[in-house]
Amino acid sequence: MDLNKTIHNLEARGFKVSHFESAREAAAWIAGQVSGKSVGIGGSKTVEALGLFEKLSADNTVYWHWKTPGRETLKSAALTDVYLCSANAISEDGEIFNIDGTGNRIAATVFGHEKVFIIAGVNKIAPDFDTALKRARNVAAVKNCARFGKKTPCQTDGICHDCRSPERICRALTVLWAPMNGMETEVVLIDEELGM
Repeated sequence: MDLNKTIHNLEARGFKVSHFESAREAAAWIAGQVSGKSVGIGGSKTVEALGLFEKLSADNTVYWHWKTPGRETLKSAALTDVYLCSANAISEDGEIFNIDGTGNRIAATVFGHEKVFIIAGVNKIAPDFDTALKRARNVAAVKNCARFGKKTPCQTDGICHDCRSPERICRALTVLWAPMNGMETEVVLIDEELGM
């Protein structure tokens, strides 16, 4: 994993990048960047590990379906000023991969917010497009199926089969090659293993 190459290529593609040694430092910095805003959060073990819901709730209106389950929370999160999520993989070439079952997270990274923060540990970085896609499908998606107790073929052998299971959670894939027009996207990289 070449962190400097990854940062260089993300910035060359137009993403803002912030880099921190620890999750604690990153969480404090993000909390300092967002004040008096509406904030949406996508399903993210990384965001959970950083305690950002609690930190940001102090002086922002925060919507997270992990804290207040339901479709109304998902809708409210889609209409916020700021959105926080992680990535399933990031290539050293600066491409950001996410797979989704409901669509709230991938939709939020492509439209509707003033700013999106994509927060990721260095374990999410892969050398190139193909290995990043493989990581998203065969590491992140498989682990998420297990976490949610889904009955999918990947739970027997740890490999994505592009299945037709009704419990499938990998229903859409986005690859961000650059920030979307009119929406600032900042990648926050942390020198720790975080999330799936």
